Amino acid sequence: MKLAVWYEFGKPAVIEDVNIDPTGPGKVKLKIMATAICGSDIHSVKGEHGECKMPILAGHEIAAIVDEVGEGVSYVKPGDHVVASLVKAGCGQCRHCITGHPHLCPKGRQEFKLPGCYTLKDGTRPTATGGPLVGFAEYTLAPEECLIKIPEDMPFDVASLLGCGVISGFGAVTNAAQVKPFESVLVMGTGGVGLNAIQAARFVGAHPIIAVDTFDNKLKAAYDFGATHTINVKTEADLIAKVMEITEGEGVDYTFVTVAGIEAKRQAFSMLAMNGKQVIIGHGVGEMLSDFDAVEFVGGKTMTGSAMGRARTRVDIPNIIKLYKAGRYKLDELISNRYPLEKINEAMEETEKGGALRNVIMF
Repeated sequence: MKLAVWYEFGKPAVIEDVNIDPTGPGKVKLKIMATAICGSDIHSVKGEHGECKMPILAGHEIAAIVDEVGEGVSYVKPGDHVVASLVKAGCGQCRHCITGHPHLCPKGRQEFKLPGCYTLKDGTRPTATGGPLVGFAEYTLAPEECLIKIPEDMPFDVASLLGCGVISGFGAVTNAAQVKPFESVLVMGTGGVGLNAIQAARFVGAHPIIAVDTFDNKLKAAYDFGATHTINVKTEADLIAKVMEITEGEGVDYTFVTVAGIEAKRQAFSMLAMNGKQVIIGHGVGEMLSDFDAVEFVGGKTMTGSAMGRARTRVDIPNIIKLYKAGRYKLDELISNRYPLEKINEAMEETEKGGALRNVIMF
């Protein structure tokens, strides 16, 4: 089977022919049909995640067909169509699962290792030694609890977006922040995650919805996905003043920061209303919050994080698919281009430049 391997940080991937391990207990062998490129993949192969070691396997936004199942697997069978996600389904029995927070399940809890940081073992293992998924490959092994069944008529390229980028944006709004109708929202960074935060905000009835980015094409897409106002930080002289103007001096109720960098988080925090909440999604290596003064929190401002949208994957993803099929949720419009595995370096380069919303590798 073929897969992409990175042997040096910042260098192109090499397409290798390797073997795959037997399908062990609790594991599922997947025939990958499509894998979307996430920004975390790019950070990993460039060495910007710190903890990654070479060589690296990447890719975690996966849509696939079940090829084989290991002993004890009961949720899926060969031939099932699935999405794979780094967020596990949970045990279904602990207090976190029972109260609707399976992402906190001690058994299935995400270890918060940065996605994409998976090391090839002995040159023969396309599965992760540092994480559960490898998507830039023809086949992979995945834990059963990482899988979500999808309808057979769901296009694989579109389905691949669901396991990370879509739920990260959608869940940040609906699960982490629980935005209510008429509350105001600002989204900083309108790539795949940001656009899903925007359309989730529209779905729950937020107003206004302000999109901030440096690319005009992404800001145009933000309008299509539900933004009521857009701001290009390259051309706007005073970003904070502009947001205050839009909100009649009050600031926004929620800011969602999908990009890395303390300065972006600092700006977004300054735009909050007195009791506003900032939700951090994007992050870089070694970002410290030393630029924030404790006094700023006394008035009621809060800050929280949202890893993978705090998703209940086997609830949230099927629900989003229902909305998509009903014409109430945009997914096709997120895909900029589709590439074969052999052109993964070209696809990654275009993604890194910032012009693409989501590029998808097709198998």
